[in-house]
Amino acid sequence: MRDGVKNNRTAKPTNGGAETPSAADYVRKDYELNRRAIDDLVEADVSNTPKYSEEELNRYRSHRAFPIADWVKVLFIKFWFAGAVCFFFFWGLGSYLGTLVDQLFVMGMAMGIITDLLTNNLIRFFEKTPGDYDRFMMFPKKQYRSFFFNIVYAYVLLFFVYTIYQMINAAAALLAGRPDRIFLGVEPVLFGLFYLGMDLLFLCFKRLIKQIVNDAKKRV
Repeated sequence: MRDGVKNNRTAKPTNGGAETPSAADYVRKDYELNRRAIDDLVEADVSNTPKYSEEELNRYRSHRAFPIADWVKVLFIKFWFAGAVCFFFFWGLGSYLGTLVDQLFVMGMAMGIITDLLTNNLIRFFEKTPGDYDRFMMFPKKQYRSFFFNIVYAYVLLFFVYTIYQMINAAAALLAGRPDRIFLGVEPVLFGLFYLGMDLLFLCFKRLIKQIVNDAKKRV
């Protein structure tokens, strides 16, 4: 009797002759799935990334009652950072910097660094797919040398913005007969608009030159 009870306790349950998966089997399968997912993530590339239609992507994007166009967001970002640099560096440090040349030097340096580290990265963050907003950046590729290129580009834009202020004040002084008076001072909003306008103008020139070069290559 005891032997029968002992045999019943030690007998393994059967499932139609198939063995019941053990805990080790589940751990092994989970490990294989995780390893396969890690391998797919490491080997992910533009060439092996699956392509999805725009309709499929829009299904997983948030929709607002009043959608704002992408180009409006980008222009506002560029305008806001330019105005912020004017506010903090021109107005904030104006009393500590001796000459106008020192102020322009600091502003150009700050504008180039902020453009490379903040403005362009924020624009890339709003991209739906990589490269969508490259047309809004003078140096869209994120490289070490683009940091220095953006600083030089900021000085070029700042020079033309300064020229605009000089021309407006010179014209106003000539019309009013007051050559010693400054009619238009530097303030963040108008400075941001001037800086944005010059930036867009240079981006248009860049696009036009690229188009001319591409047309010339096709003809050759």
